[in-house]
Amino acid sequence: MSSLAARAWALVVPPFCWGCGADAPLGRPLCAGCRGQLRWLGPEAVTVRGVEVWAPVAYDGPAPALVRGLKYRGAAGLAHPMAAAICAGAPTLEGVLVPVPLHPRRRRQRGFNQAERLAAALAQRTGLEVADCLGRRGPAAARQVGRDRAERLAGPDVEATGPVPPRAILVDDVCTTGATLAACATALLDAGAGGVSAIVYARTPGR
Repeated sequence: MSSLAARAWALVVPPFCWGCGADAPLGRPLCAGCRGQLRWLGPEAVTVRGVEVWAPVAYDGPAPALVRGLKYRGAAGLAHPMAAAICAGAPTLEGVLVPVPLHPRRRRQRGFNQAERLAAALAQRTGLEVADCLGRRGPAAARQVGRDRAERLAGPDVEATGPVPPRAILVDDVCTTGATLAACATALLDAGAGGVSAIVYARTPGR
């Protein structure tokens, strides 16, 4: 949709805030009040399950609403402001962006992979390449959402499905237990990657 068409559409259906449902400025996914409730994290990366992870905001307040919108409601446009938030404060990014994979059945049901959308938006802003070189194995029911903590800590079964970059930057929407990122990092390292880090939009506080 062109900028002109988007503005015309906004006159009929005003932009709304994903956090509270109120009106939001055109091009912004959150109203001023909800933007003020975002908890911005520091510039330093943290180590979660052996993987260096950086995120701009904490996974609380209105941040989960944006994650759900991108992941479950197919709001592809949310990838761009989320990528902008990442790029605004991220440490120097050196390497190739590698989206965290979905199980094939889950991808067919959803029609997309939110991590791929976020990686594509980041590539547009940074000029970094994207390598979709990971895949999920095992039953589709083994997704992280809805599993108990012990199951989530075990992580999914991930494998390299193509050549891996020497320096990989995993991309995902959120980091909670870190098990998915750890499984992806292991698959990349086993396939010959020399180093792996991760960037996500939101991270569970304390991780």
